[in-house]
Amino acid sequence: MTTPYDIISRALKDIGALAAGESPSADDAQDSFDMLNDMCAQWSNENMMVFYKTEIIFETVQNTVQYTLGPSGSVGASFTGSISGTTLTVPANGVISGAITMGMTISGTGVTAGTTIVGFGTGAGGNVNEGGTYTVSVSQTVASTTITAYYERPLTIESAFVRVATQQGGSNIAGGYLDYPVAILSLEEYQSLGIKQLNGPWAKMIYYQPSENLGTLYVFPNPSSGELHLFTSTIFRTFGSLYDTIALPQGYNMALRWCLAERLMPMYGKASATQIQMINAFAGQAKATIKRTNMRPAQVSRYPDALMVGRAKDAGFIMDGGFR
Repeated sequence: MTTPYDIISRALKDIGALAAGESPSADDAQDSFDMLNDMCAQWSNENMMVFYKTEIIFETVQNTVQYTLGPSGSVGASFTGSISGTTLTVPANGVISGAITMGMTISGTGVTAGTTIVGFGTGAGGNVNEGGTYTVSVSQTVASTTITAYYERPLTIESAFVRVATQQGGSNIAGGYLDYPVAILSLEEYQSLGIKQLNGPWAKMIYYQPSENLGTLYVFPNPSSGELHLFTSTIFRTFGSLYDTIALPQGYNMALRWCLAERLMPMYGKASATQIQMINAFAGQAKATIKRTNMRPAQVSRYPDALMVGRAKDAGFIMDGGFR
């Protein structure tokens, strides 16, 4: 498996700072490692460099219209689980609260710091209180223990829906739930809401304030029930050490190598004009290839819910009498 050390060694050889067979010094490796992490952090802001969307799932709490996202935030999960190798196993009744999804950082007794959930096994995510198996980023052995998980602070919320239970005559229908789209409000639109604590059946609009350490999510109206699903661009994780395993899709290792070489050239100044031209071309080509793969079809135009003044878009008017 490729590690940051491998990427750094290749990049330094590409710019002529190392000869074939040489290894980077401790100082060179650390400087390059810091640059690599800074570059990955920058890629989180480039929409088409991000290869999947993180789904943040949580149940709204009655009379609570404000939630925090990020380390130590109010949105996350708690469950009982064990880890063998890179497989996290959560028993069917092991979820204490929240939902387990990809991209979460986990912690608990014996869990290696910085471990994240990077894939689904029998646990497919998408619902609260769902056990099963999941793939984690670091191989380890952890006996059954209580594990907490949190989401990284999102840069933005791109789309959302709310899931509500459906019942008729005491029996669930339509698969047990219905999903309704949720409008994403701008600051000005949120400020224009006159009664922000107005009661309603479930959240129909949200406003997200990224803040510095924790993101704050405001929901409207004040929901009595509902499970929110928020979709955000994934934050590229920073590497904890030179020897972490890089687990990214095909093509990313080459992009890391050539883009890192491009950024290291000014620091070392050893590349010739021909090398500079070649490295710039390879770095540009590597990123362009990834962006073509990650490019999404153009979104179909629709009116934001916040601008709709006619009939409500979902069935909420049945329960609230058309509160708007």
